[in-house]
Amino acid sequence: LPLRLAEFGTVYRWEQSGEISGMTRVRGFTQDDAHLFVTEDQIANEVLGCIELVQVIFEALGMTDYRVRVGLRDPDSSKYVGASEKWDLAEDACRQAASSLGVNWSEEPGEAAFYGPKIDFVVKDVIGREWQLGTVQVDYNLPERFDLQYKGSDGEMHRPVMIHRAPFGSMERFCGVLIEHFAGKFPTWLAPTQVHVLTISEKQVEYGREVTAKLKDAGIRADLDDGDHTIGKKIRMHRKMRPAYMLILGEDEAANQTVSIRARNGDQCNGVPLEQFVSDLFAEITNRERELGLVPTSE
Repeated sequence: LPLRLAEFGTVYRWEQSGEISGMTRVRGFTQDDAHLFVTEDQIANEVLGCIELVQVIFEALGMTDYRVRVGLRDPDSSKYVGASEKWDLAEDACRQAASSLGVNWSEEPGEAAFYGPKIDFVVKDVIGREWQLGTVQVDYNLPERFDLQYKGSDGEMHRPVMIHRAPFGSMERFCGVLIEHFAGKFPTWLAPTQVHVLTISEKQVEYGREVTAKLKDAGIRADLDDGDHTIGKKIRMHRKMRPAYMLILGEDEAANQTVSIRARNGDQCNGVPLEQFVSDLFAEITNRERELGLVPTSE
């Protein structure tokens, strides 16, 4: 031990119709679910590792407006399973982990799962509503109910402790909150489509396809609009999609193997060599991904 098992699994809940809301409250959603089986003396480090994973995700996405909630038993409720002394151990483990975070946290009786206490990361959206996203739960009870055992270094059989971990929580809810957080203006490295390629007329269609192919060959997510609309209408339409970059291709660009760039922040640059743009954008994306540990660092 520890033994860590993880999956992306679909969960279904029969939410009341009046409670369903967009991507944030749905009846079927995908959860990044993991279960860690640990010894009692491994609980602190494993819980801390789970919490740090949530914090890494939030930091990478610039989600700083959140609070940490330690959900405990409601002493007046009978819905909880397990011995009181096991609950005391689990609640103490959650308190210790929350205290090590270096952020404000609060205890909230009645917010525990029926099998154990939990640490929730509650995020505010752009209009101030709170949503529970990441969660870490310490569970002494389900290993007992399933009669789980492991052989310790002493040769004897022992009961493991189970940690439930979901750094994102509901993927649908997380994406919904994230879209609002960025107001649709995703950073370039994360944008679903990083470059929109727009042709001025049908004469540039072939060059537009060449540009789009080179971007895709470099691993850059790009779409081509070679339709019949005027370039002004295309720009207005694509601006609503809030892309990081639009490339305008006219006669000069096609003749000289260049692109005219319109960045989301309003900057414009004309006559940029295509190869230079592809190289610069690739570096912009991969440098950020490397900072986040998403791609290997060079030796």
